[in-house]
Amino acid sequence: MSLMSPGQVVWFEICTTDPKAATDFYGPLLGWNFEVDLDSSVDGRAYTRIIAPGAPWPMGAIQQGDTGGESLNLSILSADVHADVDKLTALGAQVLVPATAVGEVTVFARLADPRGNALSLFSRGESAKLAERARATEGHMEQAVAAPQPGAMARFEIGTTDAQATRDFYAAAFGWRFERGESADGTPYFDVFTGAQGPVGGLRDYSESPEGVDYVMPCFLVSDAVTISTAAEQAGARVEYGPATDPEGLVFSRVLDPRGTRFGLFSPPVRTRTP
Repeated sequence: MSLMSPGQVVWFEICTTDPKAATDFYGPLLGWNFEVDLDSSVDGRAYTRIIAPGAPWPMGAIQQGDTGGESLNLSILSADVHADVDKLTALGAQVLVPATAVGEVTVFARLADPRGNALSLFSRGESAKLAERARATEGHMEQAVAAPQPGAMARFEIGTTDAQATRDFYAAAFGWRFERGESADGTPYFDVFTGAQGPVGGLRDYSESPEGVDYVMPCFLVSDAVTISTAAEQAGARVEYGPATDPEGLVFSRVLDPRGTRFGLFSPPVRTRTP
């Protein structure tokens, strides 16, 4: 199955009233580059694409809002946004922004899942220019998963205080599959499979935790999660979880940026070479 098939997480959006604060924080921390997308910037609100170090295509965007409140959503490819909105609302989701066409570029909608987490649906346009870009983007994403570079979104994570309801929703909505995995602190954990490839996300089960939280967030690959977590704190963020090391040696932390937006950092296990 292609990584650009319906049901795949292929984008993320940081929604903020202060885009400059976001670029000033994430640029130095993760090496991101930014460019304003004029086609998607409307009513004086900038839509700024996020480009990971060395990547030819953006992986997400910063959307400028005109009201208070910061948020983040993962974006999921849809073959038919209108039909999927009807399907997800029947499963308990709430429509935040109805299905909206943006010229020939896309149709998108924003919803909240039954636990209140924002997610977006979008479809690809049919113009020749967009189709050409989509093919190039797909090739880049396939390569990114095979060999992701530091600063890139390489996973996503769901935290939930009702694991069964959350798994049931995403399985019915997008066909996702969940397999029990291992966590660093003993919290029940599930690997998330969104297609035929290996796991591309995780679900942390806080059903039995009095301090559990509900969230959906992107996770960014870094060379050293401990060092980058410290740098994030020095730049005004708060480390909410970790850094912690799982049984396989992966180091992970969950961070709230200076405006309260949640994201993950992880670095892979250190592989020692045997003689």
